[in-house]
Amino acid sequence: MSRRPSHPVRLLASALAAGALLTTAACSDGDGSKNASDTAAEQAGVARPDAAKQTPTGSPSAPAALTEAGAKAALLTEADLEGGWNQVQDADKWRDRLLVGKVDVAAFLTAKSNATDCQALLDALYDDGLLGDPSGPSALTGFEQGDSRLLEQVAGYDRAGLDARLKWLRTLPDTCDEFTATGSGGAKRTVQVTEASVPDVGDARTGLRVTVQGDADGGPATLTLDIAAVRVGTSAVTVMGGGLDGGQSDSVAQAVRQGTERLKTVLDGGTPSPQPTTMD
Repeated sequence: MSRRPSHPVRLLASALAAGALLTTAACSDGDGSKNASDTAAEQAGVARPDAAKQTPTGSPSAPAALTEAGAKAALLTEADLEGGWNQVQDADKWRDRLLVGKVDVAAFLTAKSNATDCQALLDALYDDGLLGDPSGPSALTGFEQGDSRLLEQVAGYDRAGLDARLKWLRTLPDTCDEFTATGSGGAKRTVQVTEASVPDVGDARTGLRVTVQGDADGGPATLTLDIAAVRVGTSAVTVMGGGLDGGQSDSVAQAVRQGTERLKTVLDGGTPSPQPTTMD
């Protein structure tokens, strides 16, 4: 790499170049030739105004904000799921009594704040508020397959709050690994929280598996829930599936893939296809 000339040398070179350009301009007849200012600009490495206009500026546009109609259009349909899932009309009324309980704070010997997190998790699962209260449009749908259920919510959120909630969910397998909750009748329930894999879709994602061991209908029962949440811009898809017959990890993963694709289509201004294009 050659050394740059010293400052006085550069000034002298510029003066000589300017004189040569003026002489060349005097000899030009103007038909298709460059004028002095054009040539000087090129030799100085300065882009001409019309060249600058050809340079793309800005960044790709962000996804559009979610609307009420868009949230409903992004919801899953029976065609998006395999395995005989049947869509229901009263999913917003689903509640599982095994999720109702008061966390035993005394059992958290080292970090009492963990009990607060675990109580918040149980409450959120019962109230379908895993990602907190939406700040934008929200829509919900549900499906049944035997004694198992699959619930999906599409909603718009405040970006900072959504990121914070996803981060909080990722901590729960550690802070709420296993704990005890007491039902209204005094029955003890053992709750376990573990990390679960989520398909690599959307902008950010997290997954959990929650099991609750207790009593139902006079006998021992175990509720298993597979949970996944995916952020797309400032919107999110939340899917929760399972029941007393066990988890539904495969169906939840499929629902997340299809649900995220539908949400992205809506945010890009399109209409989701009635027939899924990414079915496994």
